[in-house]
Amino acid sequence: MRYDLELDKAVEKIKKQKAKTVCIQLADGLKPYANIIQKEIESKTKAKVIIWLGSCFGACDIPESLERLNIDLLIQFGHNEYGF
Repeated sequence: MRYDLELDKAVEKIKKQKAKTVCIQLADGLKPYANIIQKEIESKTKAKVIIWLGSCFGACDIPESLERLNIDLLIQFGHNEYGF
């Protein structure tokens, strides 16, 4: 993979929040790496990772259907930082 996705930061956040189900939202250019990202995170945490493959137009484009999936944490890759 030629991108530095700072997966260690994602793993640290998952562990800190004790997230059990994590949704990963990727910019279109990163979607081919979805399986690699999923396996890396799952191997380093106890979380189940769901990959959101729907459209994504930036950090503020949060999928509305996440509530139905009982997601503990949403991590977006490939967008500007958008923190709360």
